[in-house]
Amino acid sequence: MSQGLGGDHVRIGDLLAQGDRSFSFEFFPPKDEAGEEVLWRSISELEPLDPTFVSVTYGAGGTTRDRTVAITGRIARETSMLPMAHLTCVGHTTAELTRILRSLAEAGVRNVLALRGDPLAGPGTAWVSTEGGIDYAAELVSFIRSASDLCVGVAAFPEGHRDAATLDDDVAVLKAKRDAGAEFAITEMVLRASDYFGLVERAAAAGVEFPVIPGIMPILNFTSMAKMVELSGREIPDEVLARLEPLKDDPAAVRAEGIAIATELCDTLLEGGAPGLHFYTLNRSKATREIYSALRVHA
Repeated sequence: MSQGLGGDHVRIGDLLAQGDRSFSFEFFPPKDEAGEEVLWRSISELEPLDPTFVSVTYGAGGTTRDRTVAITGRIARETSMLPMAHLTCVGHTTAELTRILRSLAEAGVRNVLALRGDPLAGPGTAWVSTEGGIDYAAELVSFIRSASDLCVGVAAFPEGHRDAATLDDDVAVLKAKRDAGAEFAITEMVLRASDYFGLVERAAAAGVEFPVIPGIMPILNFTSMAKMVELSGREIPDEVLARLEPLKDDPAAVRAEGIAIATELCDTLLEGGAPGLHFYTLNRSKATREIYSALRVHA
């Protein structure tokens, strides 16, 4: 349920605490005018679904910082949707982070997703500290809470973060983010429902009981999804491969089966108690709309 133009002062944490199912969409800042047109067309096509909130990502090292602020601000001003801006530690001093937080507040954005972010050299490479900056997402959450009145969400990892030594270490990091003031988490793309439910169980056992929203990305192109999954240090589940590999020479069939698999996953997650779904749209609306309309359970 969206909150009217701008959703001024509405906190995502408060909406989730009400217990209604959350449906949300993620976009990224486009690189050029053509991409900008695609983005805003997708936003207009998804707005009638009345999402709980939408989020806008943040490029490595703050490369899209100004566009992230501009897009979230425009969503706040011109649509009925509640925007959340991503913010990372990569390449920023605390003084720069303070300026970004001020820019977001001035743009009417009241919610932020706090992330460590991938190292500048890419996922799986060594982390390089920024002098005068912040090294961990939990520190960033604490900094945001001390410097602003924004609602803060964080990332969670169904199979553990690729840099975590064990699943217990991974959930300890999630607890540190919760203890620092985070009000909810969104997972990286869920590949199998059991991984998500395992994460929620580990989190609860560690005393982390805030909402954890599963991230959804349908497999529309076999090769590109395989690369994305590899970047997160994971593998496409065997049961998914078994359904897609026989179709890999037929792009339309792969897409249709990918939509079916994602829809089944969403229904399983919701029926198992997930507080909602967060769709990684890649700035396209069609697949998300198809899955949403096919779900057995809606908000």
